[in-house]
Amino acid sequence: MTDPTREAVQAYHRARFDGDVTAAAARLADTFSFESPLISELYGESEATLVYDVHTATPVGVQRTAEHFRLRDGKIEAITLIFDATRWHPVMAAAR
Repeated sequence: MTDPTREAVQAYHRARFDGDVTAAAARLADTFSFESPLISELYGESEATLVYDVHTATPVGVQRTAEHFRLRDGKIEAITLIFDATRWHPVMAAAR
């Protein structure tokens, strides 16, 4: 069984990060639009991903964050938090 949504998104993502702009663009609809900040909720049978902005009272300001949830028997079994920590390096260094 194929999953056309999964195949399209994975092919786009692979092409985009491989630097193949032509292949990535081929996966976009003629009506494609992009708006930032992108806030999203994606739900599967036993997983979910939330994308949101964390507003901090630090020099970092707004931190784009994603959380991936894995569920078992209807309960959250694990959460993976994903964000780019680059802007936090100077804040952490100053706190030492």
